[in-house]
Amino acid sequence: MLNNIGVSGLVIILLIALIVFGPAKLPLLGRAFGDTLREFRSSTRGIVDDEQPASSADKKEDVQKLL
Repeated sequence: MLNNIGVSGLVIILLIALIVFGPAKLPLLGRAFGDTLREFRSSTRGIVDDEQPASSADKKEDVQKLL
C-alpha cells in the first residue's frame, strides 16, 4: 500500500498535516508516534521471544513421543 506513494504524495500528506495540526503541534505528534511505534515493537519482540522457547520445547516432546 505504501509502496505506491511517491515523493509528491508524501509532500501532499505533509502539507495536509501541517494545515490540520499546525506547525507547533506537528513535532509533538511525530515524537508521540515514534514513542508509540517503539513501544509496540518492543512488545511484539517480547511476545515473539516468549513463544520461541515454548515451540522448541514442544518439538522436543514430539520427537521423544515418536521415539
